[in-house]
Amino acid sequence: MAVASTGHFHGHHHHHGVKEGSAGDSQQLLRYRVVAMVLELGIIVHSVVIGLSLGASNNTCTIKGLVAALCFHQMFEGMGLGGCILQAEYKLLKRAIMVFFFSVTTPFGIALGIALSKTYKDNSPSSLMTVGLLNASSAGLLIYMTLVDLLAADFMGPKMQASIKLQIKSYMAVLLGAGGMSLMAKWA
Repeated sequence: MAVASTGHFHGHHHHHGVKEGSAGDSQQLLRYRVVAMVLELGIIVHSVVIGLSLGASNNTCTIKGLVAALCFHQMFEGMGLGGCILQAEYKLLKRAIMVFFFSVTTPFGIALGIALSKTYKDNSPSSLMTVGLLNASSAGLLIYMTLVDLLAADFMGPKMQASIKLQIKSYMAVLLGAGGMSLMAKWA
């Protein structure tokens, strides 16, 4: 963050469609990169916990719900993270590493859950505390990222500010999406 506050950016980067050398542009690029990294961290923790729960579960009703939640979560998280990674203008290797970690964390969690299924007890106090803390921290991180870094930028843009009709539609879409995810969480 010190780089952003001083306005100096050292290194050789090519920004497509952006003027080279502008302090505002380098700060915006740095912001995109921080957003992508923090979002990746939140999604990775969340995916490992869901995978662990799925792998350790012996109840078919729980497994069905978790698989449904996994499909929706992975799809939407992948689209959001992919957009953030593209905005961050990472080099190919960094993009590949981030995609790799996004892709393997849930299967890793499932494998870990299967390996620990004999010793892992879903309802033990230590398991509930650990899963609860990991879920709460990743959920808090993802909610913060969504509201502060992703939605705020879209909602404060000139196109959105110019149209009250677009603002109302956008707020309704956010509320419907949050309600749908809450309903799915209750069902799963």
